[in-house]
Amino acid sequence: MSETVVIIGAGQAGCDLTAALRQQGFEGRIVMVGEEPALPYRRPPLSKAYLSGDMTEEQLYIKPASTYEKQNVEVITGVRVERIDRAAKNVTLANGEVLDYTKLALCTGGHARRLPLPGAEKPNVHYVRTIADIEKLKAQFLPGKRLLIIGGGYIGLEAAAVGIKKELKVTLVEAMPRLLARVTGPALSEYYYGVHSAKGVDIKLGAGVDALEGDELVEKVVLADGTKLDADVIIVGIGLIPNTELAEAAGLEVDNGILVDQQCRSSDPDIFAAGDCANHDHGFLLRRMRLESVPNASEGARVIAATICGKEAVHNGAPWFWSDQYDLKLQMVGINQGYEEVVIRGSMEENNFSAFYLCGGVIISADTVNRPKDFMVAKKLVAGRVKADAATLSDESVELKSLIA
Repeated sequence: MSETVVIIGAGQAGCDLTAALRQQGFEGRIVMVGEEPALPYRRPPLSKAYLSGDMTEEQLYIKPASTYEKQNVEVITGVRVERIDRAAKNVTLANGEVLDYTKLALCTGGHARRLPLPGAEKPNVHYVRTIADIEKLKAQFLPGKRLLIIGGGYIGLEAAAVGIKKELKVTLVEAMPRLLARVTGPALSEYYYGVHSAKGVDIKLGAGVDALEGDELVEKVVLADGTKLDADVIIVGIGLIPNTELAEAAGLEVDNGILVDQQCRSSDPDIFAAGDCANHDHGFLLRRMRLESVPNASEGARVIAATICGKEAVHNGAPWFWSDQYDLKLQMVGINQGYEEVVIRGSMEENNFSAFYLCGGVIISADTVNRPKDFMVAKKLVAGRVKADAATLSDESVELKSLIA
């Protein structure tokens, strides 16, 4: 049969893969299947511009339907894939349709981790992952309402910023002793604690949630120390679980994501995976890691397309991320785990600075706030494993780009 690439998952990775395949010269059939009814859309704005009402659903779409038509890409939305038959090399959809493939790409993403407590599925408890999630939340996201956010990561802090903007009374509880504990250092955690506190967010750290009380709705959130917090609306942002059920049922190797090599190939050479669902043998980090970011999904898509088209490609870019809160743009590159020293360049007081993380004198990571030029250079410094000293990095009379060999 002629070559057919079937893509399961109509998110960032799946969408980018359709384009990358055509750009790499693939002339066969491309079919992308998505469980949600919408065309592939951007998820980062969900907790920001879409929740605040500053962006419409159509503006979320990565590209219009006409683009897929021009690229001769078949898009099937609103249908779940039920089964992968590796021996027959086909997938079965919930509507009974069977799609044959020569290559299969799993871009299945993940789902929001649920709060494991009775009452966590009541109508005023919300999760932020899909357009449908935000539509349900918007109806309750009203001025004067008591918004309680569980989780002090990106989702929680972005939702808090929108809550303040929309004039809700915002309380945020975080089980860890600091905000953004999984992704940044103590200096940035303290900085964002100060920012949100100054805006009116009541932040409670080291505060685990023990119970949810109420009848039809959750009315009180009970903390581990017995404190009871009143709430009208609750947002839970406690992480993401990769969607690996199809891969597991098909017998693929899975461990906190679908295990793939540097070409994004799974334990079956004809099946690939990219995005939030994939656990990579990462060429830059030199270890296995599952990353949740748009750039990671896009790079994985490009690597899969090149590999399918018989070209050399490896997943080895320095990972980077971003978060928008109030008028602050946080841009991050690298993973700061194991850093020995942090150097601040600029002014935290003026909300204009960069934090560089060093290990053995090598810049392994950087966080920048409202410094896009620093960030562009930082990407090269981290990717190049450049050495620098604290005095040079903190001296703004020294141009960062002069450190690039």
